[in-house]
Amino acid sequence: MDVVSFVQQLTVKIITIAWAVFLLAWSAGWLLKGTPIPFPRIKRTGQDFIEDAVWAAFWLAMGGTVFALIAYFTSNVSLPMPQPPNP
Repeated sequence: MDVVSFVQQLTVKIITIAWAVFLLAWSAGWLLKGTPIPFPRIKRTGQDFIEDAVWAAFWLAMGGTVFALIAYFTSNVSLPMPQPPNP
């Protein structure tokens, strides 16, 4: 296994785990926000979970896109190597 495929596999695993944590936080946020209890602090905590989960999803999408572009360029695009100057 070369370094590029190792990094790609590791990136996919980490991003998958991060999306699972996002879904868990988003679900817990809606669960707390929608509880029929008269404690506004708990409802505000749920709202905070939802807001943080949305920001996490945004940054996960941006990071996943950057990693996918890097993986594409490293595996499919071959750039010419510069030649050393002749003295």
